[in-house]
Amino acid sequence: MDYVFMTDSDSDLPYDLKEKYDIPVVYMPYAVNGKEYLDDLGKTLDHKSYFEAMRNGATPVTSALNKETYLDYFEPILKEKDLLFVAFSSQLSMTLREVYAAREELLKKYPERKFIVVDTLSISCVMVTLILEAHEMYRNGAPIEEVADWIEKNRMRANGYFTVDDLKYLKRGGRISTAAAAMGTMLDLKPIIMENREGKLVSVDKVRGRKKAFNWLLDKAVDGIEDPAESTTFVLHADAPEEAEKLRDALVERVPGIRVRIDHIGPVIGAHCGPGTLAVCFMGKERNC
Repeated sequence: MDYVFMTDSDSDLPYDLKEKYDIPVVYMPYAVNGKEYLDDLGKTLDHKSYFEAMRNGATPVTSALNKETYLDYFEPILKEKDLLFVAFSSQLSMTLREVYAAREELLKKYPERKFIVVDTLSISCVMVTLILEAHEMYRNGAPIEEVADWIEKNRMRANGYFTVDDLKYLKRGGRISTAAAAMGTMLDLKPIIMENREGKLVSVDKVRGRKKAFNWLLDKAVDGIEDPAESTTFVLHADAPEEAEKLRDALVERVPGIRVRIDHIGPVIGAHCGPGTLAVCFMGKERNC
């Protein structure tokens, strides 16, 4: 190929798929108890231990990459080939601003190159549903502009719905107030969070109890998946494997022909949603809010 297809680890792209398709990845940083790590898509992370540490009081911290770090990732590629960078939502971090700054600097240095950045307006495996289809086009020889255009035209069809088990992690990240977290915990309210059309994470409903939250995710996926054979549906969890398996089994029962894969929520996303988070990500109807 005359260009490289690249993404970042906030996609939660499963490591085995990264290796299978040889996809270069920008690894995002996080720290636990003052020790810094890079999210390498689970290559070195014990997800169960990570979320158990959070249950025991560890408070992971995430941070954005700067322009210089992106230059280190991008320049070796642009010396030899064009680059398509598939990025997580610009609405969830200032990081993409640094990507564009690096792109501007590098295109001045390598004016003969093409360097396209696509804002997926997504995060976690919502991104992966786009990445896998777009990368198949890439492997089949589609030009860089065609692949980028497909992602932009289909990014609203990539859906993700999440429910958290403990509201304190949303409170810690400033997504809900202390009072709302206390009231929600007392009433056993479980928020349903989705990625909206602007690429932001928004609460679209609140239900009482984990079982109702589980059924909400299931019903939304069943209603939203238009062509079950089109792509893989992902069930994600933050150390909640039994519920993930139940959700997968329920999807298989209710949606004939569906392909479901269970994977872990990564450490960067998990730092903000906390252990026990459950999610479903799929391609289907366009996002409705």
